[in-house]
Parts: sequence; C-alpha cells; structure tokens
Amino acid sequence: MPADELTSLSATELAARIRRKSVSAREVLEAHLARIERVNPTVNAIVTLVPEQARAWAKAADERQARGEPLGPLHGLPVAHKDLVDTAGIRTTKGSLLYKDNVPTTDALIVQRIRSAGAITLGKTNTPEFGAGSNTFNAVFGATKNGFNLQKTVGGSSGGAACALNCNLLPIADGSDTGGSLRNPGAWNNIVGFRPSPGRVPDDDGSWSPLSTSGPMARSVEDVALFLSAIAGVHAPDPSSLSDDPAGFRRPLAANMKGKRIAWFTNMGGLPFEPEITRVLNANRQAFIDMGCIVEDAEPDFSGVDEAFPALRHLTYHTGYAKLSRDNPSLFKDTVKWEIAEAERQGAVDVARANARQAQMYRHVSQFFAKYDAYVCPVTQVEPFDITTEYPTTVAGVTMPTYIDWMRSAWYVTFMQCPAISVPAGFSANGLPVGAQIVGKPRGDWALLQLAHAFEQATGHGKQRPVF
Repeated sequence: MPADELTSLSATELAARIRRKSVSAREVLEAHLARIERVNPTVNAIVTLVPEQARAWAKAADERQARGEPLGPLHGLPVAHKDLVDTAGIRTTKGSLLYKDNVPTTDALIVQRIRSAGAITLGKTNTPEFGAGSNTFNAVFGATKNGFNLQKTVGGSSGGAACALNCNLLPIADGSDTGGSLRNPGAWNNIVGFRPSPGRVPDDDGSWSPLSTSGPMARSVEDVALFLSAIAGVHAPDPSSLSDDPAGFRRPLAANMKGKRIAWFTNMGGLPFEPEITRVLNANRQAFIDMGCIVEDAEPDFSGVDEAFPALRHLTYHTGYAKLSRDNPSLFKDTVKWEIAEAERQGAVDVARANARQAQMYRHVSQFFAKYDAYVCPVTQVEPFDITTEYPTTVAGVTMPTYIDWMRSAWYVTFMQCPAISVPAGFSANGLPVGAQIVGKPRGDWALLQLAHAFEQATGHGKQRPVF
C-alpha cells in the first residue's frame, strides 16, 4: 500500500490491520517516517525525531506479535509526545532555551501508559514556551505552520500535535489543556481534541487542580476514544483520578440521539466573536435537530469567571517557573513573566475567592446538566490568525487586555470542570477550519463521545485535509 494511503488511514483501522497482520508495525512506521520527511519541513510540527529508536521499538512490537503475546490497544501505532512531557532518553525542551539540551531519564505517566498500550514513540511535537499561549512558536524550534494556510497559526499549546495529525504525520498524538490547549488547535487543524473530565487522565506532576489535564487528539472521535482507553484509569498517587474501567471507551460509539437535549450558546455571557465563527457554528444547529435532538438557546452563568480562572492559572506558572525566571529573566518571554508577576501581585483573598467561585460553578453546572445533555458553543472566538502575531489584541473590535483574553470561549468551559471536545464544524469564507465545542455532563465522557461521534458522522466536516 502506498505510504500516503497508509498514513491517511484512521488509527482504529491501522490498529486493526496490524492485528490482522495485513501490515506490520515496521511498515506503518516507515510510511509515517517517509511522510514526515516529505511534509514536516514545511509545517514544523514534529521537532525532535528518533527514527532509529522507533525502528527498534517497532521491530520488537512485531516480534511480540509473532510470538503470540498479548497486544495492547495501540499496538504498532506511531505516536509523538508533546514537548512539555518527559520522555526517557528523548530530548524534552518545553519550548525553552533553558531546556534545549534536556534529556530526561524517566517517562511521564502518560508516556508510560501510551508505550504500555503498544504505541511506538517516534519523536516530540512543538509547543509554545512552557505551554503559554495558543500560537505554537518558541526560541528553540521556531513556529509551527497551519497546513491549510502556511501564513496562519495552528493554535496551541498542543499545536504541533494537532498539525501533525492534520497533515497525516501521525495517527494519534497526546496533548494537554488548561485554557484550551487540546481544543483550540483541534479546531484550527480540522481534527478532534478532547479535554476529558478532571481525573480521567491522571498526571504525575503533583498538581491536583481540575483546571489542567492531559488528553487525546486524533482525526476522528472513534480514534480519540481508542486513545483514551489507553491513557485513562486510576492512579493511586493522584487522589482525583477516576476509577472507571478505561476499556469501556473501546465500545462501539454509535447511539440514537433522539430526544437528547442540547443547550445552544447565545454569547457566553457577552463574549465578542468574529462573525465567521458564529456563522459557521450556527449552521450546524440543524444537524443536531436532524439527529433528533431538542435544541434550545441556553447557557451556564459565566459571571465571575473572568477574575477567578486567571487567579488560579497564575499560581501554576509561579509554582513551576518563578525561581527559574528570576535567575534567567532574558530567557523567559514576557507573557510567562506576566503570569508570575500576577501571581505575586494577588493576595490570599483573591485566591480564596477564585476557589469559592470554582466550587460554586461546579454546583451550578451540575444543576444545568440536570436539564440538558450537552452544551454547544464555539471553541475559539477568532479564526486562525497570522503566524507572526503573538496573540490577538482585539476581537470583533473589542480590546483584549491580556494574552489569554481572546481565548475565553475555551477557558470559560475549562472552569465548568466538565469533559469538552472540539469537533470539526466546517470552514470559514477564508478557507480556514472552525470547531464546534461540545461540553458534556460532569464525568459524562462516554455520552459526550457518543454525541460528538454522531455529529461527526452526520456532517463529515473532518474529512478535509491539506494538500501538499
């Protein structure tokens, strides 16, 4: 099978073919390495490549299969890891010159689980410096370009991962999300980015905050669910981790959506949106109706989130990077230094108030989803912007005071502490992809994946890929 045809197959289909022995893990890897060699120099999605290590792992995978040993759900699938997560023996830069030569000695928990499930690591995907912002560029590797328009950003901070999927360089890729980092790049690369419920995919970074989580990215909801089955599951050192059997995410997704109650966004508490974003998303309302859903204009109460979310976000940057920033101020970009300074400026009362609003929000959301099965809103407030623009300073004529304000449609949803998925919703008049953000009930990851799969199948928006 020609390499480009092989790399265009879904992760689910690739995994099935490898199990049937109609193709080997080594053949799948070589097809993806050839695609990377041809396309990646144009987009700069994969920034560290370890082909010889990957070949050794693929050979070992084929030998395990030949011996009849049990195979994991991701057996033989190539994967690259976000350059924020540690990978033993493989450079991990965090997009920072401070770590440009850093080679960890241990794998992060998510990498351990992916490898245990049989996937073959071939490298690392690009990310902004320390994951700050939704334009993937850094001083180590430069910028990642959008396959649909090389002058535009891929979003971030999982931008390299999303671009690699969109360009068929990988069948699956891991990412992480605090303010939209799985969802924004998902929307802007016409792929699927899933932010699972807090605790669904546990982390080993010592943080128990529900604001940040790792999660799966792929080209379809089915592939995301397959990937989730390998990285979800209880982790004893993480008290927030969920104990549901992750194998359940490998069940068939098809389900009847008749009678499902959908809350459709109005303006998310008064957020500005570019007209093309709302036009494209609203054009999909009929698809839910045609599936048998009951669609009503309704949304949660987002008042106070503008103050509460940043207050808690600032703390994460201060905890991780305050000392490094003081010791190496010239090697930190201004947005990261701003996060640290804001953490030091705010007081204990500000943090207490933010925590109280977080608890209140969860109670409110639980009541909201007693009536509705899902909430649909835009992933982003703007289309992909020029790659030379660090971040938008205005949206629809409204000034954005900080580098994260233009992303509120994503981090408002983060604050809901519910599972949320970005699914392709069509293209703007400029030919740029737009995503639908579907939010599920607290811990209702499976029902959300079923609804997103039904929408994906009904519309087919996610089939379009860039041409190189």
